[in-house]
Parts: sequence; structure tokens; C-alpha cells
Amino acid sequence: MALVRERRLHHLNLTVELPVPSAADCRLRFPVSPQLCCTSSAATDNAEFRMSEFEKLEVLGNGNGGTVYKVRHRLTAAVYALKVVHADASLRRQVYREVDILRRAAGSDRVVSFHGMAPTPSGDVALLLEHMDGGSLDALLRRRGCRPFPEPALAAVARQALLGLADLHSRQIVHRDIKPANLLINAAGEVKIADFGVGKVLRRSLDPCDSYVGTCAYMSPERFDSESYGGDYDPYAADVWSLGLAVLELHRGHFPLLPKGARLDWAALMVVICFGDATRTVPEGATSSEFRGFLECCLQKESRKRWSVVELLDHPFVAAADRAESEKALQDLLHEALDES
Repeated sequence: MALVRERRLHHLNLTVELPVPSAADCRLRFPVSPQLCCTSSAATDNAEFRMSEFEKLEVLGNGNGGTVYKVRHRLTAAVYALKVVHADASLRRQVYREVDILRRAAGSDRVVSFHGMAPTPSGDVALLLEHMDGGSLDALLRRRGCRPFPEPALAAVARQALLGLADLHSRQIVHRDIKPANLLINAAGEVKIADFGVGKVLRRSLDPCDSYVGTCAYMSPERFDSESYGGDYDPYAADVWSLGLAVLELHRGHFPLLPKGARLDWAALMVVICFGDATRTVPEGATSSEFRGFLECCLQKESRKRWSVVELLDHPFVAAADRAESEKALQDLLHEALDES
């Protein structure tokens, strides 16, 4: 196996207070959504909105140098997610990359919608995004006390996430950090892909793509050692591995490659990802052959043997599942968890 050096990933857990608006506060510039423009006859595609027009309701999450807030537009009562990121130079580049990807993904109903970007009075950067009121699938799993998702609900998750990846990959966009925390759900049971801070637009077929970004636990084997697992790093195939592992985690109720409660340090993750067999963590009698087959297609160690997102959408676990039944199972699971919390 090729020598692999540990790369330290910086995950900053910082609390960012939403600035108190002043009379001279800055404005948001973004294409007007129907909810925001319906009360203004003077609204145009380049309308401006003041930060003071949004009321902060609660903190949805912290991390990666910023905070995500649930906010409400004071005039229309429309609810959004406001992502405020510190003005550090590297984080600013990351934000602009994320905005570029969100704009390119506009129109996909399986990617969170982007409504605009603005500097804040304190010099931070704010993104106005679609609010997914069910939160992340990671949070949903924890609300359930880490009880596994049933197979019909997993089929709905897999199908919707694959549709999102299909939209992204068709636009030459790779996410590079697919995991339950970056798959969001709303009350209607719709799953959408979020957080493109380490995503990338592949502008050329041979565009270099750094494999050491994202979350180590969900990296595919070739991201640690491309020579041993398929040659050149294929970021499209890496997204498929990450999705397969995310679905398997929702099935197991915890990160599936290590014992429950084990510390996810870099060395242990590299060993289990590169030398373990992820599909063996699924008990033979506890799942359907279709589900096991789906996971095997996602979690092939050699990237060239992994199925593409288009092929996976035709896999029996996804394609043969009763769509209405599986989506109802996911929605029921969500509502049950929300009622219990």
C-alpha cells in the first residue's frame, strides 16, 4: 500500500452571533422568490433586502467556522436558513465556491435552494438558503435514539439522494462530503443535498481534484490510496461510496465500520476503510437481498467496479420499491421522531 500521510482536517466549532442590524446595515442581493416579492409591486430580479428584515429564530447548527440560523422574513413570514461564515480568507473562498455550485445546481429539486449572499456589517458572509424543517438525517437518527431506519424508508432516502447526485454529476459537480449530516429532510419527506463547502466543479475531464477534503469517515478507499484501489481518483465514484456508507449507517444506527461508540480517529478509519469489508457489516438474515446488493454496488473497493448514480437508480432496491410506500415510511418515521422529541 502506498505511503499515506495523515492530513489534519480543521473542523472549527465556533459560535457566530447574528449582527444586530443598524440603520446602515448591508443588503442581501438575490433573485426574488415568490414569497418575498409578493407584497412588493416594485420588486425586480435584482431587488435588495436589508438584514434587518430577517428575524433570528434559533440556531440550527455550528461548525466549519460559522453558524446556521433559522430566520423569518418579517414582512412575509417566510422561513429560511441563514448560514453566517467568518471572513477568514480560506473560508471566504470556500463560501464563494459553495455559492457557485448552488447557482449551477439551481432547478434541482433534490438540492437545497439558494436565495442569495451578502456581507454582514461585521465583515462575515451570509448565505440565505432553503430551510429544511426536518433537519439532517444524522439529527433524525439521533432523535430516534439511534434506532435503525427500516428498509422502505432507506429506499426513499437512497432514491432521492441519488436523484440529487445525478443532477450534480450531470453538471460536472462533485460533492465530496456526502454523509447523513449533509442530507436534509423536510416535513413532506423530501431529502435534499446540502453543504457544498468542499464541493468542486470539474471544468475539464482531467481536472485535478484533491482527495483529502471532506470527512475522513466517509472517504472511499482510493481517497486514501488511489494506486491500490482503482488508479486515478474518480470523485464521482467517491460520492457513490459515501452515499452507500451513509445509507448503511442509517440502517445500522451508528457509523457502521467500527464498533458502536468507537473513536473515529484517522488511523483507525484508514485501516477499516482500506482493509475491511463494509458489506460484511450487514447481517445476512436481517436485510433483503436487494438491499445487500445495492450496498455491494456502492461499496466496491475498486472505484472502477462501483456503479454510477444513473445505474444505481435502476437497481431493484430503488427502482422496484413501491415509491409511494417507501416515501410514506420515511415521512412516518420523521413525524414519529418529531413527536417523541
